[in-house]
Amino acid sequence: MQRHHRGGSAVHRIRTAGLVLLCCHLLLVGWLTLRPLSVPWVAPANLRPFASIHADLAGGPRAALEGIGGGLALLAPLGVLLPMAAGRLTSRLGSWARTVFAAAMISLGIELVQPTVPGQVADVDALLLNTTGAAVAHLVCYPVVRSRLRAAARHGEASGRLRRSGDADRGTTPRTPRVGMAP
Repeated sequence: MQRHHRGGSAVHRIRTAGLVLLCCHLLLVGWLTLRPLSVPWVAPANLRPFASIHADLAGGPRAALEGIGGGLALLAPLGVLLPMAAGRLTSRLGSWARTVFAAAMISLGIELVQPTVPGQVADVDALLLNTTGAAVAHLVCYPVVRSRLRAAARHGEASGRLRRSGDADRGTTPRTPRVGMAP
């Protein structure tokens, strides 16, 4: 007997793609943020909120784009990949809260490990920017991801209903009438 899962295979393909992309993105983030750097001098850790953001803004547009834009963009894909990998079609607020919490915990983990890596320092502003980037990306992209997941789930349920109803419409198996044996 074959079991039909709710949502069909399209939802499972989307979730699998989300998980694979999420793992690849987290590997890239880990490589970018936790690889040792050979630098002659390292600035002290920044534990004062908005200090490096103010320094980036004071450094001009290019420094602001690299510092602030890079911080926002680093974990922004999590705003799309986490709901995609979860595959839940829950409320927007609940999904947003889970995504922001997960992004904050991932960023906090990175910031706690960075001081142990040569050439890397902890920065509280990176935590704020990374979390904000994931939150904004979720707010912008989640409605599109949610509508695609719902459409895939509806399509999977409809095709499942068609398969099941098509089996019922066929009726009983035809039988050959009994023919008596010739003398």
